[in-house]
Amino acid sequence: MLHAPPGTRPLLVTLPLKVQTYDIDFAHHVNNAVYIRWLEDLRMEVLRQYCPLRGLMADGVVPILASTNIVYKKSIELFDEPVGSMWCVQMGRATLTLHSEICIGEEVCATATQRGIMLYIGTTRPARIPKSLVQQYRDAIGG
Repeated sequence: MLHAPPGTRPLLVTLPLKVQTYDIDFAHHVNNAVYIRWLEDLRMEVLRQYCPLRGLMADGVVPILASTNIVYKKSIELFDEPVGSMWCVQMGRATLTLHSEICIGEEVCATATQRGIMLYIGTTRPARIPKSLVQQYRDAIGG
C-alpha cells in the first residue's frame, strides 16, 4: 500500500464548479446531492489527466466507487463560485483513496473522502491499478 506524505496532494486536479439554479434547495443553498455530482466530475478529471477511462475500458477495467464520506462545513449559495480539488492519498493493488475539498476562495465549504476499486467489467473481480498510474503516484510521492 502506498501512502501520500502528510501535506502532499499527489495526482491533484482542480476544477471550477458551476452552481445551477436547479442545484438550489428549499433552504436556498446547494442541495447535498449536487456535491456527489461534483465529486464525480472531479474523479473523471483525475482519470482524464492521469489514467484515461477509454484506455481502462479497452482493457476491460472500470473504476467503481466503494464509499463516499462528505463533511459539509459551510453552505454554498446560488451566486457563489466554488472550486473543487481532488487528490489521491492512498493506493493499493486495486484500490484508491481520494480526498477532496470544495472551496469558495480560501474557505473550505466541504471535504470528502472516497474509496474506489478497479474491477474487470465481465467478472466484477478486482483488477490491478494500471502500472502507469502507480508509477505516476510513486513519482508524485517521491517513492
